[in-house]
Amino acid sequence: GDLPFQPSTGEAVHVSREIVDLMGSIGTMLKDLGFEKTVPNEPISIEVKGEIFSKVLQFAEKYLQKPSEKPPDGKKKLKLADWERQFCDELDKPTLFHLICAADFLDMKPLLDVTLLYLAMKLRSLTTDEIRKEYGITVSFTPEEVSKAEKDFEGIIINTVSKK
Repeated sequence: GDLPFQPSTGEAVHVSREIVDLMGSIGTMLKDLGFEKTVPNEPISIEVKGEIFSKVLQFAEKYLQKPSEKPPDGKKKLKLADWERQFCDELDKPTLFHLICAADFLDMKPLLDVTLLYLAMKLRSLTTDEIRKEYGITVSFTPEEVSKAEKDFEGIIINTVSKK
């Protein structure tokens, strides 16, 4: 049956087992507490705001209808499906960042992969000055520091997205 969740703000919601199975940290917790096959009497409190959790659930429902294509073994996912890009395009910056944090907290790999890849692709298309303006960055770096940071950041994103 559906499991009750209580986000840090808003109303409690019931979430299908299929969606809960996408959340690694919640699945582990339920297993540890003996709720693999039963439903807890009280809602499960999670430190995710209600409006962000509703976006998590919205993504999960779409993902279960249209799972992402898996890249060949050893290859990294470097392309978003149309629905994934559209989902992210509809988010404002704060919501995108909160969603990335929620996906990490919930250990929801499909959502984390999509949101990080979207952000990486967006940043990659901007110049350094555009990134500074877009994200309110005022610190100046030498060209060498910028080059090193770009390489490091790209490696981090690719490694994060490629982990299974």
